[in-house]
Amino acid sequence: MNGTVSALTSRRHKRAAATNGPTPTAAMSKKLIPVHGCCGNKASFMTWTVHDAVHVAKHHWIPCFFAMGLLFFMGVEYTLRMVPSSAPPFDIGFVTTRSLHLLLASSPQLNTLLAGLNTVFVGMQTTYILWTWLIEGRPRATIAALFMFTCRGILGYSTQLPLPQGFLGSGADFPVGNVSFFLFYSGHVAGSVIASLDMRRMQRWELAWTFDALNLLQAVRLLGTRGHYTIDLAVGVGAGILFDSLAGKYEESKRLNSKVASTTSNGAKDALFPLAD
Repeated sequence: MNGTVSALTSRRHKRAAATNGPTPTAAMSKKLIPVHGCCGNKASFMTWTVHDAVHVAKHHWIPCFFAMGLLFFMGVEYTLRMVPSSAPPFDIGFVTTRSLHLLLASSPQLNTLLAGLNTVFVGMQTTYILWTWLIEGRPRATIAALFMFTCRGILGYSTQLPLPQGFLGSGADFPVGNVSFFLFYSGHVAGSVIASLDMRRMQRWELAWTFDALNLLQAVRLLGTRGHYTIDLAVGVGAGILFDSLAGKYEESKRLNSKVASTTSNGAKDALFPLAD
């Protein structure tokens, strides 16, 4: 009798297992992905085929391009004749804008006019970034600008580059009044990038493209006046992108950590952080 009961019980368990599927442990074991080069598995590169290489070159051409760039500039770097300490720095942007530099040097009025227009553009950047916070209640661009200018101050003071030879200053240029400024990196360019990225998030495409075009003209002018080295402008672009991303992560972390939508613990409105959904 006990044997019959045990047999019936065993059959029921088997039917239940067939109905409900494999156990969680079995299902999880099927999802495990083997790690190459571990536990006796072959290294990943040993499984590559010609077809794989063609696929990578076709569908992942951007990393391939940068891989070629790595090899090319390794050759350039290791065979380059370095600039002696007694000579001025070599800057390809200065070479490219030599004719513009001569034009501005021979025409102080034109240099002052362009400096004034550039200052207006800086004002446009500042106005837009503050507008997004004070009027629209979106602080991300403002937070990014605060991050960016603080980091620029730290780096600019830490390594104070020499003023480029042939610098064409103007009292109309920002900061107005021929005051001193940090060369590394360009706050003009970085601020414009931060504003442009915010415009794209809000799908203000025409305004974003306008800012990009003005930023490009600004960069050419800064090279022509020897107001910045090329590396200052390039890092300015990267800084704008980086600090906009960090500001976004800061916003997201605050939203995840906060349980209150519009008030702080003491009941006061969080003006800097409205925590919009």
